[in-house]
Amino acid sequence: MKRRIWATAIGYQAVWLCAVAGAGRGLAWPGVTAGALFVAAMLAVASRPAQEAMLAAAAIGAGALLDGGLAASGWLRYAAAWPAPAFAPAWILALWAAFATTLPVLLPAWLRAPLPAALLGAIGGPLAYLGAARGFGAVEFVAPGPALVTLALGWAVALAALAMLARSTPRPAATETIR
Repeated sequence: MKRRIWATAIGYQAVWLCAVAGAGRGLAWPGVTAGALFVAAMLAVASRPAQEAMLAAAAIGAGALLDGGLAASGWLRYAAAWPAPAFAPAWILALWAAFATTLPVLLPAWLRAPLPAALLGAIGGPLAYLGAARGFGAVEFVAPGPALVTLALGWAVALAALAMLARSTPRPAATETIR
């Protein structure tokens, strides 16, 4: 199990790096490709691939709403804004999907209740965007105050909802990480 935890953590960090470094250079495809390969690999070894695919799809929906809303509002400006500047870029949706597949492996304790998940989302979500902005130029905070508040609230709600979804899906009794 420790090997899977390390492989998942390192793999997701590689996806994040491909996505934000690529976007910072105006390229969406590195993040989309890395994200798709990572999600496929995670689903291939998942004990409940259909449920984890549903979790990834829900995360894409959450990302489309949150990041699309921020892009449309003009509070955030994404580099490599494909398919359009007013929508969530494909590379960030790939990150949402990849992140969702890490939840059962890396954060099972945080998924036991929505409140810890919301707290993690409220803090970790905005920090990831700040890192992408300052380190790689993948996103620009046009209106930093409203954008950071929206990111904190949006990630809190999204991660709490994903935690509840992860816990509500049927799973085999003795082999699961989330309990």
